[in-house]
Amino acid sequence: MIDDADDIAALIGQGESLTLEFKSDRNRLPDHDLVKAAASLANTEGGDLLLGVEDDGAITGLCAARVDAAGIPPLIANRTNPALSVRAIPCACLGRTIARIMVPKARQPISTSDGLLIRRRLKLDGKPEMVPIYPHEIIQRQSSMGLVDPSAMPLEEIRPDQLDPMQRLRIRKAIQSYGGDSSLTPLADEELDGALGLVVNRHGMLCPTVTGLLLLGDDDLLRRHLPTHEVAFQAFQGTDVRVNEFRRKPLLEIFEWIESQFLPWRVEEEIQIGMFRVSAPNYDRLAFREAFVNALVHRDFSALGAVHVKLDDEGLAISNPGGFVEGVSLSNLLTTPPRPRNPLLADAIKRIGLAERTGRGIDRIYEGVLRYGRPAPDYTASTPQTVSVRLSNAAADFNFMKMIISREEKSGGLPIDSLIILSRLRGERRLTAADLASSVQKSESSVRISLEKLMEAGFLESRGTGRGRSYTISIAQYQKDGKKSEYIRPIGFTPIQREQMVLAYIEERGKAKRSDIMDLCRLSGAEAYKLLKTLLNKGLVKKSGEKKGVIYTI
Repeated sequence: MIDDADDIAALIGQGESLTLEFKSDRNRLPDHDLVKAAASLANTEGGDLLLGVEDDGAITGLCAARVDAAGIPPLIANRTNPALSVRAIPCACLGRTIARIMVPKARQPISTSDGLLIRRRLKLDGKPEMVPIYPHEIIQRQSSMGLVDPSAMPLEEIRPDQLDPMQRLRIRKAIQSYGGDSSLTPLADEELDGALGLVVNRHGMLCPTVTGLLLLGDDDLLRRHLPTHEVAFQAFQGTDVRVNEFRRKPLLEIFEWIESQFLPWRVEEEIQIGMFRVSAPNYDRLAFREAFVNALVHRDFSALGAVHVKLDDEGLAISNPGGFVEGVSLSNLLTTPPRPRNPLLADAIKRIGLAERTGRGIDRIYEGVLRYGRPAPDYTASTPQTVSVRLSNAAADFNFMKMIISREEKSGGLPIDSLIILSRLRGERRLTAADLASSVQKSESSVRISLEKLMEAGFLESRGTGRGRSYTISIAQYQKDGKKSEYIRPIGFTPIQREQMVLAYIEERGKAKRSDIMDLCRLSGAEAYKLLKTLLNKGLVKKSGEKKGVIYTI
């Protein structure tokens, strides 16, 4: 028996959730109910099933027949299809024995042996419940885990001659306009369809794929065979609705329509940088294009709801049905390899030229706002059912733009990591590698490499050593903008100025702690200690007390 009472108590203290289930075993939980509970966890996110714990968290223990928990894994494996492999560990807690059953997340739907297919969800009160899994949800799950490609599914009920030939002309025109794969343009129509995966051979007959329907289908075919496909453009000024339009058209036609709706709301300013005038739009066109195309190709076509493009006083929001796919989250958007929900559709769109062909369109979105000195794209409104990104239309920071564009003219564009670092330092003045790691979504050691390169390029200066080393935009950059006083605030003061500040502070208040000096001079603990030690050696202050009670007086 494993005695981990503290761990179990902490787990119980969390309460039931999507990944944690309590089951009473006082009267021996029926095997069928135990198997259902394990299968529902596996079909959601996996997690822990604590057998011998009441719904309110009270520990009542296992019945005598299950006290060693050895029979639980084979029971669950034998009564699930495909067999679900779990671990069951007996644990002593408050004088009773419970079983901690650890359930992995299943990569394919798990049913009970009598055909019951269930998952977990949260009710309005935040408590979990078990609900059936419907056929379309199976496709959703497998798609999000990269096990199937919904966009490659053949539609045998549609003949190729029902597709709209005018849409092929749009594809050819788009390849030329957007710099797509030029090897596609000389192909005959049938060859083009095959090269892009728009049709496939099924049982000796050609039939369109979902990608083919999305690119070549007419309005009627889309409405009948893919009714979830819809795009909305909405524009608000204050509480007034200026535009509220919905369309269900082939993708290239939708793209052209959305651009025609978006462009009137795009406003540009110009600034002089050297000998050239540079545009500063409220919305970067390439960033908008990538964000919109991402919403189109990553949406879940088995879920109801439209792709929404919404403009309001605060900026632009683009959302699509379907949460992040398996392995993608808010914490790794910038670093995870591309994982499209609809791989065939994503590949076709890239080859046509509408999307970034390297698969790093997210970098383009970030670059399109950060280089103008605006806040980074905001994905925090995303949910398990929806991905949403907001691009701010805050006023451009022309001085920041000059700094970035001057560098681009000399030695090319900055990496996204560097843009994020400079953007944060622009607003927060002084930061450490640890402060920046979450924004860059990389380790501290990787961030330090980027910081050192920015220092070598003259963008940054540093103070301190080790993990406490902090960085700020260099005085040379502030001097270029005529803002040396702005540099003084993040950097602080000269050593002599700091000494005078500390002495004046102690004289006014009678005493000071090291933490007071850290706040006063914006120093790390080690830097404040070194400054106070200098004053002690000069005989200007004296020290009394021990450890956390140390104070300094004149």
